[in-house]
Formats: sequence, C-alpha cells, structure tokens
Amino acid sequence: MSKPYVVGIDIGGTNTVFGIVDARGNVLASGSIKTQKYAAIGDYVNDLYNELTRLLEQENVADQIAGIGVGAPNANYFTGNIEAAANLPWKGVIPFAQMLRDKFGIPVSITNDANAAAIGEMTYGAARGIKDFIMITLGTGVGSGIVINGQLVYGHDGNAGELGHVIVRRNNGRLCGCGRTGCLEAYASATGVARTAREFLELRNDSSVLRQIPIQDITSKDVYDAATSGDKLAQEIFEYTGTILGETFADFVAFSSPKAIILFGGLSKSGELIMRPIREALEKNLLTIYKGKVQVLLSELKESDAAVLGASALGWEAK
Repeated sequence: MSKPYVVGIDIGGTNTVFGIVDARGNVLASGSIKTQKYAAIGDYVNDLYNELTRLLEQENVADQIAGIGVGAPNANYFTGNIEAAANLPWKGVIPFAQMLRDKFGIPVSITNDANAAAIGEMTYGAARGIKDFIMITLGTGVGSGIVINGQLVYGHDGNAGELGHVIVRRNNGRLCGCGRTGCLEAYASATGVARTAREFLELRNDSSVLRQIPIQDITSKDVYDAATSGDKLAQEIFEYTGTILGETFADFVAFSSPKAIILFGGLSKSGELIMRPIREALEKNLLTIYKGKVQVLLSELKESDAAVLGASALGWEAK
C-alpha cells in the first residue's frame, strides 16, 4: 500500500479530536483543539491544519496519508457540507469537505458524527457481528447512527437519523438548540442533565450538595459527582433522564427492530445511574413483540476513538 495511513477527525460541540490511523484501526497518534474557541470557520480550519500538520510531521507520515475522514454534527455524506449544526459555532451551510481538500490537498470524505461513531463501533467495537443496531451518542448533544441489515442509513438526502431531535415532550417542552421545543437532546444530553438540575433546584426545596454551586455553573459532571456521593436529588436527576431515554428508545425499536442500542459519550459513563432507568423504561414501554430482545450496551471503544476510527474508515474511500 503506497499510502498506508488515513486521518480521522471527530468534530464535537466542545472539542475536535483527530488521529492518524493505519489499515488495521490502530491509532498511531492523536491530538485535539477546542471547537468552541473559533467564531470563524476559516480560523478553525487554519488551526486544525496547523495542528494536524504538526502531528503528521512529528510522526514522519506527512506524505503517507491516503485520505481524510470527518465526523461532524449535521454533516452530509452526499454533499460534503455541514448544514445548520445546532451545537457548532458556525451557522448555515459550511462546505467543510471542500475546505479541507483545498487546505490539505488530500481526498476528504465527511459524515454525521454519530454515523461515524456507528461505523467505528461496527468495525472495532460492541457492534461487531451485529447487523441491526442504533448508536446513540450522549455528549454536548444527542446524536444517532442507524444501521439496518449491515448498512448505515443515510436517507435520500444524507440527513437520516436525527433521533436527538425526536420530540419527547409535546407540551411546554424545553427550547432546543435546533430551534424546536421538546427534543430528546434538550433533556438527555450533558447540557440537558445540567438543565434538569437547575429546574429541580429552582422548583423544589430538597437539600442537595448541588446548592453549594452557583446554579448557572452546574454541569452534568457536578450532578454525577453528587449522585455517586449519595445525593438523593442528583440521583433523581439521573432517574428522570434515564427514564426519558428508555421511553424514547422503545419508540426507536418500533421502526427498525435493532438487536442492540449502543451508548457512547460522556453521559454513558455514568454507569448504572443512567443504565438502570434506561433499561427499565425501555422494557416497560416496548411493544410485546420486542420485549426481551433488545440489548442496551455501552461502547467498547475508548472515548473519542469510536468517532475517530469511524471517520478514518471514510478516509480510505475519500475522493
């Protein structure tokens, strides 16, 4: 193989992680930049180019890269554009694949970040050998990748699988970053957990260590730390979040009958705090024909690796 490496880039709402990957899925080296630091897309691309070039030169593989694969919110596999991503600083339609091609002079392919994670999980992780599954990423937002009969579902326009924007609260739902109200993402993302904490603290009088933190500064990590220390209010926040996820997963099962729903991202690391209410609410709300058939699994890949590896798989076919 004349060029034995590809680059995988995972653009998250908070951080962008990139890695140099070989044909066996080994990450040779990786780096990151802060996504939210850049108000202008041009500045972001310039810094990404500089940091990635430095990494390639450090590993002495700058002339051995076959292609670049990118996973990003609202990225369209067909057009190469990032389109109206709610959790990124840049609005409108961004011709991101073309911008990277022009900058690097290397073939580039792009897909939705959760789709990239699904590809990575199917190739290297918990979904190996599973032909029907749904990947759910619980990070700054809620993303999803749907695999049916071993194939990723893109839809006619490349935008299929926006399960984070399924409406879970029809009346008086929270405003979501997408502009609609009541989306799953507004409740079950890391930011959604922090919003739940603020609501609970404002509406109730329960004692909680979370009251020691300025209310606007509370993060999902604060809620997790409180819950693991035995804080009842914090534990109830996870119960509330997991129940919403489980109820919604039961609806997802009805349209694609997956063998597994695989969770990835920071919130999934909360263990049984989130997994128990998810499983209980899922089983309770499933149609009878699906009961006992659907596994809820955690990603087997290290944090960031699933999306980076999935994106890198696109690099081999980039044009």
